Amino acid sequence: MDWYIICTVAFLTGIFASMGLGGGMVLIVYLTVIEGSSQITAQGINLMFFVPIAMMSLILHTRNGLVEWKEAVPAIIWGAASAALFSILANKMDQDILSKAFAVFLIIAGIKELFSSKGKTADDKQ
Repeated sequence: MDWYIICTVAFLTGIFASMGLGGGMVLIVYLTVIEGSSQITAQGINLMFFVPIAMMSLILHTRNGLVEWKEAVPAIIWGAASAALFSILANKMDQDILSKAFAVFLIIAGIKELFSSKGKTADDKQ
């Protein structure tokens, strides 16, 4: 029975991620709230799935000419450095504080997305 639930969550996570809705957040919330995993473990599992998918997406988008490398390289460098730094900090933080910080982040991100008008063009209004 657990495998049916896990497969369903994985499927929904993939659907949300493909729509740009942050499938990783769904996976982390599921792993921490439903499965009882620690925040560090859940984030590690999420990264384990994210990194190869991100690499494949980068390859496919590069082939389609959709990557602006002059902008992508600094973002990759700063993103990797930030991920390394904050993973070290997360490992040193108390689990309870880390979970609460992630909950606050989810609420702020949700509110921002709710009130964001980003991406709306004149074509969307027709």
